[in-house]
Amino acid sequence: MMAEKKKRAPTNSQLELVLPATSANLGPAFDAAALAFGLFLKVQARSADEFSITARGRDSEICGRVEKHLILTTYREVLQAEAKPVLPLALQIENQIPIGKGCGSSAAARLAGIGLAIHFGKLRWTDNRIIGEAAWREHHPDNAAACWMGGLTVARMAGAGEAQIACVIPKGKWPLLLAVPEEALPTEEARRVLPSEYSRADAVANVQNSMLLLAAFVQGRRDLLASALEDRMHQPYRAPLCPLLPALQKFAASTPGVLGAVLSGAGPSVLIFLDEEVGADRAAGRVGAHLRAHRLEAELLSTAITKYGAGQGKAWAKRRS
Repeated sequence: MMAEKKKRAPTNSQLELVLPATSANLGPAFDAAALAFGLFLKVQARSADEFSITARGRDSEICGRVEKHLILTTYREVLQAEAKPVLPLALQIENQIPIGKGCGSSAAARLAGIGLAIHFGKLRWTDNRIIGEAAWREHHPDNAAACWMGGLTVARMAGAGEAQIACVIPKGKWPLLLAVPEEALPTEEARRVLPSEYSRADAVANVQNSMLLLAAFVQGRRDLLASALEDRMHQPYRAPLCPLLPALQKFAASTPGVLGAVLSGAGPSVLIFLDEEVGADRAAGRVGAHLRAHRLEAELLSTAITKYGAGQGKAWAKRRS
């Protein structure tokens, strides 16, 4: 492995990235689709004599550790693979994304590291290459695509380090309520409970529902959402690890103005879709009461789909202009 070179960049060399949280799978679109929503990881970086991090916000203790930091590890690895010098950086991190709870925190960190490597290593990478690199490291492209491009994305790997992406800006407003439990769930553990094979009936049902889900967003068809969110590939197997899911699915099915509830990524957080006429505060109060009645607890965060990804940020656009 190439040794780090302590060469310092010019004093004006700096970059700011704003990376949104993401929710992958969306019920039936397992490992294929994700959306970006309005919680963010903000990273300011400048050249320095040595690596350092100042962190604030959610999980600041984790975000502030220099050792084995996912952003810096990715930054180093990309530069070393491209035979570029690893310039020490001082990072300022402000984080809103729950870590280890199905909200795309690792994809955001990976993309931050890749973005820093591209900027400070003067690499000329396309969006597809950037997302492909993050997807290769994450083992699936959905979160990475949504985080970088914003809105709703459908993605697939198209070879080593490359991804094919389609971006959709959903029609109309799609308010969301995110239910975040206290305990995290490692993705590896959530993957371990999945079967190695599925029946044809289950596969067909998920393909149909995924297509219907895409149509619901493109056409603004909220009446399609409840049935389009049905899934047979991952949620039934992960529900025992994610007790919020069955409770909130029952709530959504019986509550006017609540369009549906799905695991956010691999869980344990649950993403709740609301009708735009339902106030977020009122919905949160009703969800909280329902959870308490079932002896469950969760932090409830009001948010919405954001059309802006990290790749559309002002600093990044300026860098590429």
